[in-house]
Amino acid sequence: MKSREINSDPLNRSRFPVDPWRFVEVEPRAKDVGTTETLFAIGNGYLGMRGNPEEGRTSYAHGTFINGFHETWPIQHAEEAFGFAHTGQTIVNVPDAKVLKVYVDDEPLSLAVADLEDYERALDLRSGRLVRRVVWRTPAGKVVEIKSSRMVSFTDRHLALMEIEITLLEGGLAPVVVSSQIVNRQDGYTDYRPPEEPEGFDPRRTNKFNERVLNPELNWSQGDRMMLGYQTARSGMTLAVGADHYLETKNQHEAIISTIDDVGKQVYRVEAKQGEPILVRKAVAYHTSRGVPVEELTDRCRRTLDRVRDKGIDHYHDRQRAWLDEFWRDSDVVIEGQPAVQQAIRWCLFQLAQATARADQLGIPAKGVTGSGYEGHYFWDTEIYLLPFLTYTSPHAARNALRSRVILLPQARDRAAVMSQRGALFPWRTINGEEASAYYAAGTAQYHIDADIAFAFEKYRDLTGDQGFMYRDGAAVLVETARMWADLGFWRTDAHGVKSFHIHGVTGPDEYTAVVNNNLFTNVMARANLTYAASLMREMQQVDEAAYRRVAEELDLDGGEVTEWERCAKGMVIPFDETFGINPQDEKFLSSEMWDLENTPDDKRPLLLNYHPLVIYRFQVLKQADVVLAMFLQGDQFTPAQKKANFEYYDPITTGDSTLSSVVQSILAAEVGYQDMAMTYFLSGLFVDLADLHSNARDGVHIASTGGVWNALVHGFGGLRDHGGRITFDPRLPKSWPSLEFVLTIRGSRMRVRLERRSINFDVEEGGPVELSVRGEPLTVFPGTPAAVPLADQGPLLASLGSHPVVGGRREDGSVVQAVLPESHPQDIVEEVS
Repeated sequence: MKSREINSDPLNRSRFPVDPWRFVEVEPRAKDVGTTETLFAIGNGYLGMRGNPEEGRTSYAHGTFINGFHETWPIQHAEEAFGFAHTGQTIVNVPDAKVLKVYVDDEPLSLAVADLEDYERALDLRSGRLVRRVVWRTPAGKVVEIKSSRMVSFTDRHLALMEIEITLLEGGLAPVVVSSQIVNRQDGYTDYRPPEEPEGFDPRRTNKFNERVLNPELNWSQGDRMMLGYQTARSGMTLAVGADHYLETKNQHEAIISTIDDVGKQVYRVEAKQGEPILVRKAVAYHTSRGVPVEELTDRCRRTLDRVRDKGIDHYHDRQRAWLDEFWRDSDVVIEGQPAVQQAIRWCLFQLAQATARADQLGIPAKGVTGSGYEGHYFWDTEIYLLPFLTYTSPHAARNALRSRVILLPQARDRAAVMSQRGALFPWRTINGEEASAYYAAGTAQYHIDADIAFAFEKYRDLTGDQGFMYRDGAAVLVETARMWADLGFWRTDAHGVKSFHIHGVTGPDEYTAVVNNNLFTNVMARANLTYAASLMREMQQVDEAAYRRVAEELDLDGGEVTEWERCAKGMVIPFDETFGINPQDEKFLSSEMWDLENTPDDKRPLLLNYHPLVIYRFQVLKQADVVLAMFLQGDQFTPAQKKANFEYYDPITTGDSTLSSVVQSILAAEVGYQDMAMTYFLSGLFVDLADLHSNARDGVHIASTGGVWNALVHGFGGLRDHGGRITFDPRLPKSWPSLEFVLTIRGSRMRVRLERRSINFDVEEGGPVELSVRGEPLTVFPGTPAAVPLADQGPLLASLGSHPVVGGRREDGSVVQAVLPESHPQDIVEEVS
């Protein structure tokens, strides 16, 4: 078994008990506090708060993040070249309003040293709140119950709500202090600085700023309200954060409020009596802008807080629950008889809500708003791993995500010009639309992002029927990406006079093989991009000539260009090797020796942290699925025999060093018949963060992996495919699962699908009839008339793969395929003689 692959529930269930609708911790631990800060983070796609304790410590990384709110910095290249990215972008840790410190008899509550008689923290997946209850025996022997909750609103994207209730259970009387704070931690303010431990290099982590980021613009307090305002030093973005407080208690008390540049405090001093609770409620509003004056943002904060004052905090709790009721109605996936798996699935789905619900035409960061990993950047993850889930469960959110690409199209045109291309080239990683990848071989060279984006637009149109959006906004994206491919590629004529279209100098999804010619994934996806762009233009000419004329005039498009796209697609080179009967990942891939993964020690994983890129590039070894991913996304372009052969060839040399890989491997393993492997890969993706399988959950949730979990469930085990907008099913229910149930929204109709051992069942709960097919047999499901289709089996069952099947075999040129493990060779040191 490869490193990080699992076959069973990996969580410590005495610490994290199984609960179908909550993720629960009953024992705090300091050694993995970074991971649990991520697992208990809350957010809504715009605003996110890590699961730091209310009292502020112990903490690995305090974090409050706002999607798109970033600072810029100049990228310094040791050796400069034309076209290198110049502007780094990093998400900012905005002022922290989570702090609610508690003192009893002037002793601070700190979980690391507290004598806790009871403890439970839970992320409630139905109420959307993080709740905690502790019973603390103070050093003076008094017993205090402290209950708290934290919520970031799905319905009001700028709003967060917190509360803490303190009750003296034993001890008679005690002075209690609650200090509610807003703290600018980005610029180093802290009341407790633990010693920093040196950490090794990891390019996936966020760089730290060495100068001030948030310049204070205002601070004020009045009554129970405080406000701080800032502007970033380089990007010029502005932010205001305000907080209102409400105290409910029969105990005698006083209130003190104050603000300075980097700290706001509302302090309550209470003479607590045994049995008399102290309830402090806190409403917080964040507003940001690319340049609106801070004074205007403070007005917006006032309006948000005034609404909470007028309607009451409970009103927003109720709205949150109602929003989540709809979310689960449309998105829940139910596994019968697997409570641990069920809990983990719902945690993953909840993370998707927290990353996307209120992104509202911003991009979706790779870590959502749960951490600073990958610097808050947007990648191809959105289109390939998240948009399928959103398109089938929340089409409005899917449209918003696609709108973010439309908004960044001008910058993509500029980037294409820099790269000497026509059309548009979307950046590999970005926040503001500019390329932020300093390492072009694994960044800008991944031109496939253009085709990935076009693919998501096509799927959205096919599955929602949203013609207006495609004609108005999607058309420009499709045209400009098709133009880029037609310009990037070139025609070559062989000795027999046959012309073929080639794409050179690109990197596919597998970043362990870089800057190659005719990468299969890139070519297959580019062919689909060109084909669909041409088809869309011809459709618009027939269906809405005015819309077509508008696009043609704005983009200077003529019919000859559309015809050329069709020629390029038809002539696209799709590599195939007759000797092994597979699609090579690129032209030269099979000429390299294989990396001996079976004998690679765990302490050399992941490869990117232990070997120079040039060492890795010399071998057949994959960071993540590449050809296998192409076979999922463009499955109708490959035969069943090709899929099986390709999977058997590439799976043994795929490291899974990327969290994006296992879920895709699960889908194809299920399809071709390796169903035990499909389950292993699925569980590895399902628990990648919950069990910290890649040792970097501390940096935030792997949002694309959570989307991949849904894909593995619905496309892998459920057997759903939607090529060309045609809904088909060929199920693969795991042998240990009695049933699998999920919901799909297809062109406005909500349909429930239930897969059992001997049948697959469909029920249209809302909307019109849905046309589909099951293993080639057509079926129309009408509202109010559930349909059941008998199943003879759950597909082929093959024994799991072992070592690579072609090691020791011969290539077309007669050379023997070898598996090699690169080793370091210490050099003898020769002293220089003077």
